[in-house]
Amino acid sequence: MKEADNIILGIDPGTTIMGYGVIDASGKQPTLLSMGVVDLRKYKDHYQKLNYIYDRTRMLIEQYLPDEIAIEAPFFGKNVQSMLKLGRAQGVAIAAALSHSVPIVEYAPRKIKQAITGSGSASKEQVAGMLTRMMQIDNPPSYLDATDGLAAAVCHFYQRMVPDTKKSNSWSDFVKKNPGRVK
Repeated sequence: MKEADNIILGIDPGTTIMGYGVIDASGKQPTLLSMGVVDLRKYKDHYQKLNYIYDRTRMLIEQYLPDEIAIEAPFFGKNVQSMLKLGRAQGVAIAAALSHSVPIVEYAPRKIKQAITGSGSASKEQVAGMLTRMMQIDNPPSYLDATDGLAAAVCHFYQRMVPDTKKSNSWSDFVKKNPGRVK
């Protein structure tokens, strides 16, 4: 992890509105750099929407040069067609990140809500309210998709701070990592 200019781009994929948030994660607390939405309502053809998502995601990457991208995973719903479209939207955003060799991390909506509000069943409004206070946002966006994208980035910021419990804590590992402390 870099000490300075560690940028995280968070994306809330969608086929009507795609939300994004960009944070500087180099300090102890994340700093908001930008957030907004990509409005796809003017495009009637689904493939045009996918192309625009790809182009706009690439533009965001080129503008902010993120070190990592956090993206919200599609949730399981009852409408299979909606799930398919949302999965495609997420896929082209991921493809844009891959085209720039930016590492991607995917989070379930419940995980993002839990990280921001402490409750995995929080509403979009509760997530937006918490982020508004946390990030000291004077003018909250009119679309909750923007705060959802920001939430993905902030969730990833917090997740990176969680110690890796899969690592061994054995005495031999300690000795290997700290040869000067053992006599």
